[in-house]
Amino acid sequence: MNTRSAPTAQPRRPKLLFITYTFPPVRRSGSVRTWNIAKYLARSGWEITVVTPDPSRLRYVENPSATTAALHQEGIQRLLTGHSWSWLAADTVDCSNEGLPWLLGGIARRLSRSIGIDRSVGWIKAGLRACSDLRPADVDVILASGPPFSAFPLAQRLSRRLGRPYVLDYRDLWSRDIYDPVPRAAGQESSVLNGSAAVTTVSPSWASILDRDFGVGSKLHVVSNGYDAEYLAKITPHEFGHFAIVYAGTLFPPKRVVSPLMAALRRIREDPAHRSTPWRFHYYGPHVQHVSAEAERFGLQDHVVLHGEVSRLQALSSVKGAGVAVVITSVAEEPTAEDNGMVTGKIFEAVGLRTPTLLIAPSGSDANSVAETSGLARSFTADDVAGIAAFVESVMEGKPLESKDPAAYAWENLVSRLATVLESTIAVPQDRAIAGNA
Repeated sequence: MNTRSAPTAQPRRPKLLFITYTFPPVRRSGSVRTWNIAKYLARSGWEITVVTPDPSRLRYVENPSATTAALHQEGIQRLLTGHSWSWLAADTVDCSNEGLPWLLGGIARRLSRSIGIDRSVGWIKAGLRACSDLRPADVDVILASGPPFSAFPLAQRLSRRLGRPYVLDYRDLWSRDIYDPVPRAAGQESSVLNGSAAVTTVSPSWASILDRDFGVGSKLHVVSNGYDAEYLAKITPHEFGHFAIVYAGTLFPPKRVVSPLMAALRRIREDPAHRSTPWRFHYYGPHVQHVSAEAERFGLQDHVVLHGEVSRLQALSSVKGAGVAVVITSVAEEPTAEDNGMVTGKIFEAVGLRTPTLLIAPSGSDANSVAETSGLARSFTADDVAGIAAFVESVMEGKPLESKDPAAYAWENLVSRLATVLESTIAVPQDRAIAGNA
C-alpha cells in the first residue's frame, strides 16, 4: 500500500498592484518609502508588481542597475510606463529645457497648477496603456502612493476596469499641501477618496486633516515613515576629522529654514568652553544659497561647509559620521495642523543610523513622538535657541542619549500595519468594491 502523503499545497500569495510615480532609481525622498513598502511586503509573502515611469525618461536617476538587481533579488516585478505631456512635468521628466518648448511649457505648468491639475497628469494615460494586459486574476488589491497624485486617479480607473479595491497612501497632503496648497484639486481628491477601500498617511495630524475635510472615517490608518535597518547597517561613517553637525536634505523658506540653528551655533562659537573644540556645520542639499546667506548673516562663514546635492549614499555616510544630525520640520511660531503633521523621513534615517539628532519642530508636532519613542533625538522649538545650543554642546562634551525603542520605526516592523490594511480590503465583496467606484 502506498503510504506517501500528498504534497502540502502552498498558500496563495496575495497580489498587489503598486502604482507609484516616485520609485527607485529616482533620487527623491519619496522613493525611500515606496521602495521599503515594496521590499518588505514582498518579504511578507506578497506578490508585488510596481507600475512606475521608465527611469530612462526621468531626471534625478541614480544607479539604475542597482535598482534592477535589487528588484530581481526581492522578486518584485515592474511595469514601466511611458509619459505623455512630458513638457507639463519638465521638473521630473527629462525633456527639452530651452527655447520655445521650455517657454510654452513653463506657461502651461503655471496654468495647470492654478487650476488644480497635477503636472504629471500625462502619466495616467501611459499607465493605463502599460496595464492594458492585466486581468482581474492578476490583481487582488491596488495600492497608489502620492505625490505626484496622478497615481490616485490612475488607481481609481484601474480599479473600475479590474473590479478590484484600491488603497491610497498619502506621503504628503494633496489639496492641502503644506507648502503649496491647491484647493482647486479638492473635488478630484474627494472623488478618489470616496471610492477607495482604505487610506493611509504618515502622521496623526494629517490623518485628522483628511478626516475633517473629506470624512474618511474608519477607512483611515496611520502608517509612519521609517528606516531600512538592513540597508543602513551597510553604511560606512564619513570621517570628518572634527565634530560635525550635519543637515542633509531640503529646506522650504520661510517655514523650514536654518536660522534658529545658526543662532544657536553662534552661541556655541562665542562660548569660551568650546573655543578650542574644532567643529563645523555641514549642509548637503539644494538650498546652498539660503544656508550661505544665513551663515554670513550670523558671522559663521568659517564654520559652515556647503556640499550641495550629493548621492543618497554620501548623505547617509555623512549623517552616520556626524556628531549631531539636524532635522527641521517647521519653524512656524503659530503652527497649523499641516505643520504639526510634517514628519520628514530624514529623522528616521538619523535614528536608524543611531546618530544623536537635533529636531527643530513645533511643540505639538507629531515628529516629537519619534524623538520620544526612539530616545535618540531631542526636540526644540525654533525660538528655543538656548536649548538648541545647550543640546549640541552636551553632545560635544560626550554626554550620550539613551536609546529607547528605535526599532519601532524599522520597516520590517512597520510593514505589518500596512499589510493588515491591504488584507482587510481583499475581504470586501467585489460587488461592493465596484459600487464604491461607480
